[in-house]
Amino acid sequence: MKKETENSIHKNDSKQLARFAKALGHPTRIAILKHLESQSCCFTGDLVEIFPLAQSTISQHLKELKNAGLIQGEVNPPKIKYCINKENWKTAKGLFQGFFE
Repeated sequence: MKKETENSIHKNDSKQLARFAKALGHPTRIAILKHLESQSCCFTGDLVEIFPLAQSTISQHLKELKNAGLIQGEVNPPKIKYCINKENWKTAKGLFQGFFE
């Protein structure tokens, strides 16, 4: 029974690690995360000013990062304020560290 539980935990960790890795699979998303990590939060428009991409492209990258749980958005109509999801960011760091050890 213990082995089944351990396998289940490892399987869930692997799925979560793969989800994070997929979200990090684009250089723009990595740059967005680096920027958000250095800020408390920012709006989509702020990112459009920093990165030479269309707002729709930035929004798509933000959507991928949010779906993976690496960032969170707070709606302040008509804008959305984004910041790092600290709990999941810590989890991601731990999973990647464990993977590379």
